[in-house]
Amino acid sequence: MPLIQVSLREGRDPARIRALITALTEATASALDAPKESVRVIVTEVPGSHWAAGDVTLDEKDG
Repeated sequence: MPLIQVSLREGRDPARIRALITALTEATASALDAPKESVRVIVTEVPGSHWAAGDVTLDEKDG
């Protein structure tokens, strides 16, 4: 059973996240010739204050 984990900065519209889940499910099922029912997708939304690169958080970068 394929498992896809996606981390995104929080704040996206729920409909956009739902569309992402559908697109990932369809692409994975097609690429692996697997039934869609076997594809699992986990979307984790992360606050900008908890996501950093080079010791600078996204919130700090957006300043």
